[in-house]
Amino acid sequence: MKHIKTYNAKELKTPYGAVIIEGPISPDKLSSFEFHEDLTAFRPAFQQHKALIEIAGLEEGRIIIARHHNTIIGYATYLYPDPLERWSEGNMDNLIELGAIEVIPKFRGCSVGKHILKVSMMDDAMEDYIIITTEYYWHWDLKGTGLNVWEYRKVMEKMMNAGGLVWYATDDPEISSHPANCLMVRIGERVDQQSIQQFDRLRFMNRFMY
Repeated sequence: MKHIKTYNAKELKTPYGAVIIEGPISPDKLSSFEFHEDLTAFRPAFQQHKALIEIAGLEEGRIIIARHHNTIIGYATYLYPDPLERWSEGNMDNLIELGAIEVIPKFRGCSVGKHILKVSMMDDAMEDYIIITTEYYWHWDLKGTGLNVWEYRKVMEKMMNAGGLVWYATDDPEISSHPANCLMVRIGERVDQQSIQQFDRLRFMNRFMY
């Protein structure tokens, strides 16, 4: 499958000034921007910046950023699922994962995350993909937001819905280990029925093992 990436951008007005949301971004362009020191949800900021540059260079990798002036204050990553996850076992070239989405605390509540997802889906090529995201409560900033797991899950689901991702059932052990964890999915308009059936087998692998 040929991975076509069409750049899109939009401006979002916030109380702190205009934010540009754009992507997919090239590795060179990503390197040219500052990376905010508060983007530490997954690893230290300088390491995460480096990881995003690497993902942007992958054939299927996509990085959508939100920037305030020349500083990245939010981002989302799209790439093939981790080889250690069940979602990679089908070797589907039209299944990609929204691996991470993060916005610095200062800009939370400004709909930055929602608009990152909306810009992501402005690319017509996304209609060729099944897009998944696996949400685990232990990655959520419960302390920083003051929300409990169910309140955070509601906020997170609403944000994902803005990109067309909706809740899907699965018997994945890690997702099933806590009721707040969930799988969310967007199936593109041009995804064929055979791919959907293959994805359903991945969602319920334990059912097909016996």
